Amino acid sequence: MDRSSAILERLTTLHPKEIDLSLDRVERLMTDLGHPERKMAPVIHVAGTNGKGSTTAFMRAMLEAAGKRVHVYTSPHLVRFHERIRLSAPDGSSGFVNEDELVDELARVEQINAGRPITQFEITTAAAFSIFANHPADVVLLEVGLGGRLDATNVIEAPLAAVITSIALDHEKFLGATLTAIAHEKAGILKRGRPGIIAPQGDEALDEIEREGDKKRADLFVANRDWIVYAEHGRLVYQDEDGLLDLPAPRLPGRHQYANAGTAIAALRRAGLALPQSAYATGLATVQWPARLQSLAGGLLAARLPEAEIWLDGGHNPAAGQVIAEAMADLEERGPKPLVLIAGMLNTKDPVGFFRPFAGLARRVYTVPVPGAPASRTTEELVEAARSAGLTAEPMADVAAALAAINQRSFEAPPRVLICGSLYLAGAVLAANGTPPT
Repeated sequence: MDRSSAILERLTTLHPKEIDLSLDRVERLMTDLGHPERKMAPVIHVAGTNGKGSTTAFMRAMLEAAGKRVHVYTSPHLVRFHERIRLSAPDGSSGFVNEDELVDELARVEQINAGRPITQFEITTAAAFSIFANHPADVVLLEVGLGGRLDATNVIEAPLAAVITSIALDHEKFLGATLTAIAHEKAGILKRGRPGIIAPQGDEALDEIEREGDKKRADLFVANRDWIVYAEHGRLVYQDEDGLLDLPAPRLPGRHQYANAGTAIAALRRAGLALPQSAYATGLATVQWPARLQSLAGGLLAARLPEAEIWLDGGHNPAAGQVIAEAMADLEERGPKPLVLIAGMLNTKDPVGFFRPFAGLARRVYTVPVPGAPASRTTEELVEAARSAGLTAEPMADVAAALAAINQRSFEAPPRVLICGSLYLAGAVLAANGTPPT
């Protein structure tokens, strides 16, 4: 076990709840730490239900292509906690925080907190801000953990820009059961007089975002009103009041990535970060974001099914199921192959809603537990959900057993396998495959 893992485990005991949305505790700790959030490089703050990580990845790739130094804060991690804190180096490269620095900062923040109640996410966010404050950069890309209004990252007072990606039903227990309620929480990151870049939204979510933007007098820059993005002849076209960009298609697969890429471009332009067109083009062509329609072309697990095409995605709500199914349908149109799902999900998610878009597309679903997750749905629950969505399904002990079952079945062609339903499952797969994020 890493030394940091022992500290992180200990930090979970400081509050009886894993999630308790509030700013009081983290604001108190920021004061005690000397306000590191005010000493970091300028921040672009990102909230949303789906697409936060991909949009952030596009922005990082574009900024780094322009020679900018970029720190990044994301959650959750896939394999190691260190993935949440990416630091820019003086030579322009970037990498995850190293173990010694993480241990030292976690220990310092733990000591200053002095045992007072605080959630693990709040105290580790404070540690991340302290680390960022100690390293020069041009921009910090800061992803919200949950919601926005009361998320620990929302101690940022004057970001360069706030970005709200696609909003859908998820985390209803904490954010509310309607799109309006969820949009209200996400729009909590908008700040007075600061740009707010809004990705394509449904009417209900957009109405609430605009209401909040008006209250805060935020400068909203809304998709399909103030900027547009679309695919044309295999390329990405972006246009706003400052002109048109004709760019390569995004490296990340799926139609939804055009919207995420467009949101990233809009955010960088509206934030006043003047990048050359070549930086946008290079960023689109080089971007990486693990476990979002990631092709597993090699590795220990992939070797068990050498002739198959294996994809991995951590999307876990019905809106994510829809865009992932669309991406699989696009692959089917370009190169027909039998589609088989290996799915594991947590019991806070809607499995029927996630599976429904795959009806008529997937041949079979093998359900698996999410390793190490007490909140994992049982394989039998997922089988019933998949069948309710119109799919053929059967339970398996784990991903390896599912791959073995696929290997034993006769298909007319090597299958296309999608491992899906949970970022925690995706992280376990990457670890078992020997291909963790870098």
